[in-house]
Order: sequence, then structure tokens, then C-alpha cells
Amino acid sequence: MPRTEAPVGAQQWVPPEPRGIDQLKEAAAHCEGCELYADATQTVFGRGAADAKIVFVGEQPGDVEDQKGLPFVGPAGRLLREAVDDAGIDPTDVYITNAVKHFRFELRGKRRIHQNPGPAHITACRPWLVSEFSLLKPELVVILGATAGRALIGPSFRVTQQRGKLMPWPASAQHPDDFPIAEIQALATIHPSAVLRADDRETAYRGLVDDLKIAADAVRK
Repeated sequence: MPRTEAPVGAQQWVPPEPRGIDQLKEAAAHCEGCELYADATQTVFGRGAADAKIVFVGEQPGDVEDQKGLPFVGPAGRLLREAVDDAGIDPTDVYITNAVKHFRFELRGKRRIHQNPGPAHITACRPWLVSEFSLLKPELVVILGATAGRALIGPSFRVTQQRGKLMPWPASAQHPDDFPIAEIQALATIHPSAVLRADDRETAYRGLVDDLKIAADAVRK
């Protein structure tokens, strides 16, 4: 399929009644719902326990993730794993995914520089996120950063205003009917890449861990 200014969206590649995450992942490998597939190495789908208590939603894969085909395995992913451990969250209780499944970048010489996905990419990729949630039954959704927040809650989301606060889900979602989940909560925090970019990385990291401790306490109750 040629590149297009107006993404057709992922829906036609999503199995109508997926049997499990593995089937979704296999189908997503062939997705051409927006132009990002053409330059990315591969689709990077979610991973983790199908019965996870906590689902983390980030922005998009980075350069390392694009090459390895796994979410959160680069520097931001390593930092997130440390924060999860420091917050007392059992990693076997976690499923992690991204709002956008292909790496968006700008080529500068031989370097691939991260570019934020646009609203059209978020919308085009949304059917994959909806399908993942149709199979997952978490107690809590952790929203990592602004892009994930806009994908799930809507354009009014501001991570600086809403981080660290438990919110009802799916009442807070942009399209509640898309997410057939009841009696769970959401918590927003900064993306781990924001910690890596922070002038005071130690303080930023402590803030991330403090937010994740709220998530840990919420699923232990």
C-alpha cells in the first residue's frame, strides 16, 4: 500500500474476535494503517501477562525497540523497569504497550531521531489498543506521558495536571464504549524518557517512582 497523507487506519487488519494477544501481535505485523509502517523496521506490539493487574501504555517504540521488535527495551525501558522494581510492583503483574505501534523518526545522516506521533497516527493505531484492552482485564492502567494520555483520555489531557492521581476508568477515556472494562482505575505519570531528558534526573526519577507506588498500593487493596 503506498504512503498516504490521510491514514486509512488499522481496523481492517485487526481480527474481529481475537482469541488472544498472540493473534493480535501476528496480525499487527502486517498493518499498513498509516504511513509509519513504510520506514519502520517492524511493528512493535505489547507484551506481558494476559492476566496482568497493571497495563502500562506509552507513546511509541523508539529506535532500539524498532530494531528488536519489543516495547520498552531501550534506555527508557531500562529506567522504567528500575522504577517498577523500586515502586514494589511485581513485573509478572505487568503488561506494557504503546499507543502507536510503529517508530516515527527523522533521518539525520545515519541517525534516526525520534519524532512524536501526530493525532492522525494515534487515531489510526487506536484499533490495536482497543483490541488489546478487549482481552486484558487489569485492575489499573498506568498512562505514561502526554501522547498516551491523549490517546486514552483525549486532547484535554495534561500530564503535569493529572499525574499521580487515581482516576475512574473507563469514564475518563476519550471513547468509553471502546474499552469494555469496568471497575478499574487509571493513573497518569511522566514517560520514562522525560526522566532521561530532565536537568535534575534524580528528582524526576523519584517523582516517577512515587507515582508508581500509588499504582502499587492501588492494586494491593
